[in-house]
Amino acid sequence: MKQAIAEELLKIKAVSLQPDDPFTWSSGILSPIYCDNRLTLSYPSLRQSIANELQTLIEKQYPDVEVVAGTATAGIPHAALVADKMNVPMIYVRGSSKSHGKGNQIEGVVKENQKVVIVEDLISTGGSVIGVQKALQQAGADVLGTAAIFTYGLERGKENLQAANLKTETLTDYEALIQAALSKNFVTTEQYERLEMWKKDPENWLQAL
Repeated sequence: MKQAIAEELLKIKAVSLQPDDPFTWSSGILSPIYCDNRLTLSYPSLRQSIANELQTLIEKQYPDVEVVAGTATAGIPHAALVADKMNVPMIYVRGSSKSHGKGNQIEGVVKENQKVVIVEDLISTGGSVIGVQKALQQAGADVLGTAAIFTYGLERGKENLQAANLKTETLTDYEALIQAALSKNFVTTEQYERLEMWKKDPENWLQAL
């Protein structure tokens, strides 16, 4: 499943690999990969496949789930699809409270002690899902964990999630993706090696080239 979804993400260019011309993330990190899983929504077959796999993952890893929470904005459509398939309530959580109206950060109904699973499109440093976790906990919810499509698997992200005691499960990951990229000739062997170097040391990988 990890390999199949990784191949589909590459095929529709939801994931772009540029080991010879890195992207600059908002954090300032120079990265050979850029992921935009919003593109999956434009492909009905893949969209449904992701929803099915997220449902399976959630039912297996978080069987007590009562509410599905999407992260704003990228996690919202996937959360809606999964909640509909599972016939459970769906909410979404902003990065911060609105500056107008009721000032809500959480949209929808979540009750005290309800068991919630967060749905996200991708995990990098874990900051967005940890922010959602905190907002839900402040509202009295019991956050079981996160289900996401993809993770970069960065050590900083793993450390942040562990510190927040936030369990995180994903459909595919960086290792599966670069293996798929190599096997399907999206990258050369040399480019694959650069992608491996970035994973080991995201801040300093270019200095080793």
